[in-house]
Amino acid sequence: MNKIRYVQRDCKDKEKIENFLIETRTGVIGMNDDDFPYAVPVNFVWYDGSIFFHGMGSGKKVDLLSSEPPVCFTVYEEYGTVTDPMLCHADTSYMSVMIFGKVEKVVDFEEAASALQKLVEKYTPGYYKKPLTSKLIESYRSSFDDKAVSVYKLTPEDMTAKENQADENEIFKNE
Repeated sequence: MNKIRYVQRDCKDKEKIENFLIETRTGVIGMNDDDFPYAVPVNFVWYDGSIFFHGMGSGKKVDLLSSEPPVCFTVYEEYGTVTDPMLCHADTSYMSVMIFGKVEKVVDFEEAASALQKLVEKYTPGYYKKPLTSKLIESYRSSFDDKAVSVYKLTPEDMTAKENQADENEIFKNE
């Protein structure tokens, strides 16, 4: 589907990609709107081969996702500027992953509770003593009607990854 033209930067290391998706804290979901593309940074968790994220049950993101449109989810990390004796050869050290697919709202309370629990463990490890349950999610949602937290799942149809690794001594330090 999507091919990386700069093949020297193509990352095919599945373990490296998996670890990157597990460790990186923020991704950007890009959606189509009538007039302009709409991209929103979100906290997410890579779990069971899919991206899960959450949000309030209303707003532009929810409106756009309600039709389960094709989306692009981008996760990236910049490690620094790579120096070079030649002025125009400076570069950036980074890793990025782009996931393409359709987002669906998670309606199964067990799956929603599992995804939310993974989010809690990722962003606040050890803080909450009791795990989330499907009953808690169900009662929470019903008390807020459609304004409650919604969980979304993006199962990849296609994924690309790029990287430009550099040695620490090649990274510019402003000291």
